[in-house]
Amino acid sequence: MSTAELGLPVDVPSTALFTDRYELTMLQAALRSGAAGRRSVFEAFTRRLPEGRRYGVVAGTGRVLDAVENFRFDAPVLDFLRREHVVDEETLQWLSGYRFTGDIWGYPEGEVYFPGSPILRVEGSFAEAVVLETVILSILNHDSAIAAAASRMAVAAAGRPLVEMGARRTHELAAVAASRAAFVGGFRTSSNLAAGYRYGIPTVGTSAHAFTLVHDTERDAFTAQVESLGRGTTLLVDTYDVATAVRAAVDIAGPELGAVRIDSGDLLLLAHRVRQQLDDLGAKNTRIVVTSDLDEYAIASLAAAPVDSYGVGTSLVTGSGQPTCSMVYKLVARAGDDGELVPVAKKSLGGKTSIGGRKWAARRVDEDGVAVAEVVGSGPVPGDLADRQLLVPLVRGGEVVGREPLDAARLRHIEARASLPVSATQLSRGEPVLPTEVL
Repeated sequence: MSTAELGLPVDVPSTALFTDRYELTMLQAALRSGAAGRRSVFEAFTRRLPEGRRYGVVAGTGRVLDAVENFRFDAPVLDFLRREHVVDEETLQWLSGYRFTGDIWGYPEGEVYFPGSPILRVEGSFAEAVVLETVILSILNHDSAIAAAASRMAVAAAGRPLVEMGARRTHELAAVAASRAAFVGGFRTSSNLAAGYRYGIPTVGTSAHAFTLVHDTERDAFTAQVESLGRGTTLLVDTYDVATAVRAAVDIAGPELGAVRIDSGDLLLLAHRVRQQLDDLGAKNTRIVVTSDLDEYAIASLAAAPVDSYGVGTSLVTGSGQPTCSMVYKLVARAGDDGELVPVAKKSLGGKTSIGGRKWAARRVDEDGVAVAEVVGSGPVPGDLADRQLLVPLVRGGEVVGREPLDAARLRHIEARASLPVSATQLSRGEPVLPTEVL
């Protein structure tokens, strides 16, 4: 299913230069040596989870598919490479006709992963697979970090809605990707209109403190907002005095007022006071939204407060202290002289060793269906794991076959997280909740 078939806008530019120079210089040397056409298998994985995290979340798969589909070297790109003397004319000629024609398998978006999980497997010639390294890692490392933070926040929120509102705290393009990843991880809405346009994520938003300050009085601001947006709007009540603002809000909008937002102060104390005041004023159905530098720990601390939803910005779009997943993209197999795949792996000091071979992955569960281990192997798949395999086809013969609606990834993550041991949802630092067994 293509982006157009999903009813989403098709305006993704070429991704060919979202790469490092050495990808192309390797290509040039491989073309000269004859190794460029050698069948190869690359895998994206992480050797460890970010410190203290108990599981990872696969996010960005759909963006990876878009990036591979749009990895094209058009005339302006080729002119740039020629002008900067990045590669020679023979390599430029090869790049001018570049189309990925291989296969990609991977964990479906929204699935959880652990150290050593072969999150993405790219198979094709060395030349066509190696140039995808940087863009694939750029997407997976960023989006999976955001989705993992979002998942932890969703656990802490315990079913209360979460609003992504971090666009002003990161790069403008990263903000759109972060909104998408947050949605996969459990957020319901975003303040970012570009995310709504590109990915169909529901958007929300009403007003900031500037709107109140530009009016002569707070009552004037509230009146203007209610007359413009209706009684179901959300009024920001902490510009001056919260109690006075809540009283004015209900007086102007009536008990039909949709929500009030608190963006500063002792949120726990204020939430209880505002709830009591709203109830006393007859606005029993008016919701309370809290914002103000929240993270999963702050959200958890408000579990007993009468809060209806949370807005999260900075902590979310920076991965709540873990902005990358440290994923790598390694050659694990290549064709030998007889054409058969030969396992290859980096062997070095410092914990940067890899395991060679084209790998499969499966998740072992107990009699209650609770996951007990991540199993990774390069040989035959044991019979008891045959129907528990995790990798699915994403690209076959250069054609995208694994694109899906974003809602599917979101729902998959909820199910995957629910299948983990209960300790997976603890916010305290700990080891990965599942061991990785290598067969």
